Amino acid sequence: MDKTRLETTILKNLILSDEYSRKVLPFVKDEYFSEPDEQVVYKEVVSYFEKYNKSPTVEALLINLDNNTSLSDGVLKQSKSIVKDFTSSDTSAIEWLVDETEKWCKDRAIYIAVMNSIDVLDEKNQRSRGEIPELLKDALSVSFDTNIGHDQIEDSDARFEFYHTEEEKIPFDLEYFNKITKGGLPNKTLNICLAGTGVGKSLFMCHMGANAISEGKNVLYITMEMAEEKISERIDANLMNTTMDSLQDMPKDVFMKRIKKVKDKTTGKLIVKEFPTASAGSAHFRHLLNELKLKKNFTPDIVYIDYLNICTSSRMKAGANVNSYTLIKAIAEELRGLAVEFNVPILSATQTTRTGYSSSDLNLEDTSESFGLPATADFMFGLISTEELEGLGQLMVKQLKNRWGDTNYLKRFVIGIDRSKMKLFDAEESAQDLVDDTPVADKGNFSSRMKEEKSNDGSVLSYRKRNTEKKSNFGGFK
Repeated sequence: MDKTRLETTILKNLILSDEYSRKVLPFVKDEYFSEPDEQVVYKEVVSYFEKYNKSPTVEALLINLDNNTSLSDGVLKQSKSIVKDFTSSDTSAIEWLVDETEKWCKDRAIYIAVMNSIDVLDEKNQRSRGEIPELLKDALSVSFDTNIGHDQIEDSDARFEFYHTEEEKIPFDLEYFNKITKGGLPNKTLNICLAGTGVGKSLFMCHMGANAISEGKNVLYITMEMAEEKISERIDANLMNTTMDSLQDMPKDVFMKRIKKVKDKTTGKLIVKEFPTASAGSAHFRHLLNELKLKKNFTPDIVYIDYLNICTSSRMKAGANVNSYTLIKAIAEELRGLAVEFNVPILSATQTTRTGYSSSDLNLEDTSESFGLPATADFMFGLISTEELEGLGQLMVKQLKNRWGDTNYLKRFVIGIDRSKMKLFDAEESAQDLVDDTPVADKGNFSSRMKEEKSNDGSVLSYRKRNTEKKSNFGGFK
């Protein structure tokens, strides 16, 4: 359908169909209509609807147009000519027309945003060039949302089906993570890994990305701390189960054979995209997601952002004097909004405070720069490394916030780590016996306990077996 005919059809049904009007009026703007007379008719329709809560008749609209003294004779004549051509409407095609109207609104919003951006670049108006990304972002986000809420009584059937339908999640390949998240990361969530410098935030996300693609999921990995080539190198080491050093010494034919094996085992794709540090935020990521869908037909099942603290906020102008609490909270809220908009889980990371770097325990107050981040995140956990844990090839994980379960259940547990291959794995059950729910901030006591429990060959003995008389509650590790 050509644009002129569609605009006429939209105006016609706004006048003749209450059902259609109620669905689309909140989203249509007068500026979307290309002709002045069409804009006039639309404004009169909106004015009537706002006053009487129903669409105007043709006769009422003609009278109101005659009473509009602000119109020139030419515009008045043309506006009335449009209205007089309207007869009865075919209500059977309303749903189709709503869909077409949404597409038209998006197209017109993008066109207007582009034209306004050109005016800004040509300095035809006084707007700042920094507003251009915001103009385009608003245009790309145009969408009809006709959902007005859930009726607790009337919608009980749908709610029952929801309760008994397995929620789509991105699973971990780590047993205890699946236990505490009840099967993985759900869509529309922001998930945060808290750790000090060098502990393993990027390694964790690289491992999870490699696992997701191995499971046939599409993965988008956004990096702002490391070059995309270095991230890809880490993921290659993980997928090929080889060391980073081996990759550098590997002949090309061997490398390509291993890549082919990876490709043959999965239908998933992984895109790694690098942005300069502190140069990108949710608006840039939104544009990237739209571009990937348009140009590569790529829609991610999960997005990794490495890492949150060096993102920008679209709410804050560059160089603005804002405190870190406000900035980080804004970034977190925007990323969570992005997760909801694109129906994906987002996994990102944040730094610990200075005291958290050397601590053998972490809490929410150890979050660097902003306590607003834990308030926004759906799931948050800490990674803890000590000299003793490193010697055992392990990381300790501590739950900090969990919207899906009790953080006291499996509050702390350990996972295995192989830094040379950029891999994580489930630790032996005996390793969990060293973990309890008591704080381990006293590094000296924790260190001595770890040393105490090493056997002659360096393996970990069962702490629980040797101390059952002293302690019976180990935080759910049975």
